[in-house]
Amino acid sequence: MISDPRVGATCNFEKKGPVVNAKGILKSAETVLVIDWPSKEVPELLARAGLNAVVRGGPGPEDYSSYEVKSGEIVVRRTGCPPKRADLIYSYRPLSELPGIIATAKELGAKTIWYQSGVTATGGKDPKGCWVAEEELTLARNLVEAAGLHFITKPYIGHAAQKIRVAG
Repeated sequence: MISDPRVGATCNFEKKGPVVNAKGILKSAETVLVIDWPSKEVPELLARAGLNAVVRGGPGPEDYSSYEVKSGEIVVRRTGCPPKRADLIYSYRPLSELPGIIATAKELGAKTIWYQSGVTATGGKDPKGCWVAEEELTLARNLVEAAGLHFITKPYIGHAAQKIRVAG
């Protein structure tokens, strides 16, 4: 077992790769760059958890917004630029885009990529779905870990965010 006190992560090295403490990763993060999302619930729950949630909402270089909680309400503010740094990258993009997402993570100093597929184990579409075929999961995990980053696919990030601090 390896413990990483910087992110509160514990990794058990097994045949399928390390198991990362997702809640610990979120608790230790300050800024999350959200690259696409299945619903606005994702950045809203991250903001309500006290995180600086910055969203890349399109392919353009200025397609960035910040989600914040003010007086109990979610406020979306267009920033027009990526954050200067991020602790975590959340991605709801095809795995074929993973090399670019890894490059963005390294550029921003992120230590973790949290990937969500939007697919259930039966192959159905679900905005909270986190299933990935074993072969694809292994390839993706190997690519991310070769870059020196943590890789999370479960649980749905919204559920994990609901379990940590609540912003007011």
